[in-house]
Amino acid sequence: MATAVSAQRLSKTYTYRGGSTRALDDVSFDIPGGETYGLIGRNGAGKTTFLRITGTLLLPTSGTATVLGYDIRTEEREIRRRIAMVPQESRPLYFATTEQLIDGYLRMRGMDRPETHRRRNDVIDELGLGDVRRRLVSRLSGGQRRRVMVAMVLASDAELLFLDEPTTGLDPLARREVWAAIQRATREHRTVLLTTHYLDEAEALSSRLALLEGGHLRVEGTPDSIRARVQLPYRVTLDSSWSVEELAPYGPVTPVVGGHLLFTREKEARELVQTALARGSRVALAPVSLEDIFLQLVGRPLDEGEPSETAEEPA
Repeated sequence: MATAVSAQRLSKTYTYRGGSTRALDDVSFDIPGGETYGLIGRNGAGKTTFLRITGTLLLPTSGTATVLGYDIRTEEREIRRRIAMVPQESRPLYFATTEQLIDGYLRMRGMDRPETHRRRNDVIDELGLGDVRRRLVSRLSGGQRRRVMVAMVLASDAELLFLDEPTTGLDPLARREVWAAIQRATREHRTVLLTTHYLDEAEALSSRLALLEGGHLRVEGTPDSIRARVQLPYRVTLDSSWSVEELAPYGPVTPVVGGHLLFTREKEARELVQTALARGSRVALAPVSLEDIFLQLVGRPLDEGEPSETAEEPA
């Protein structure tokens, strides 16, 4: 499958009164077509800026990018005909019903009436929106409105779908319905660029991942290849009967509720577990998760926020 998005040394600086913020800093990577590609990082990492640039909503300060083979600076019309996007801050038309909103979006994209109705009915069933199909959007909950926006994009015939934090505010069942719809889109050989700060979501859906932190690309690859690059591939949790000084020789120690968490290598992990069992301590051993990898690479949890990346653009 051809490359869907290719970014080369993309940078974006937002200026505002009294200073500036560099939201993207010399970022380069390729997104293969026909897959779901996960862009992960905390708030303010540069994820939304990357989406806006490659979705032709924002020009980079420097660098280049192509989307489906077209240049973002000179061929934006060709790109817009082939993509569909749910921005993080999107708001639906409140005076329309769920059906009317999806129908109107698909008709504006040039779809005929029979195909519009077929696709609308399919996506309403898929995302569990049947009970609100004829309800005004103004009377929907925030999570339902978000699902309607996702439904519009998934019902389209776009080759490339941009989904910016599509499951924010959704309950667990609604999240799973959105996941299933995204997986169906890739089975149709469409490309999905997904930004999320839910690492379980990124791992469940993405063939490849890019981790952004402070506008920099920290790591990129398949989930397995990212794990393979981590020097401390095992996590051990122990109860509070241990001191930090006892555990420090095995690896970096982090206090957690009820005890300690540390990352270590296989030999040290096995040795520590055997010692803990021998002295009657509670202990658990597991391979590192993506959340653990983020903590090791960045040094802070993913849910620890950063300043917004949407400062005022220069006039």
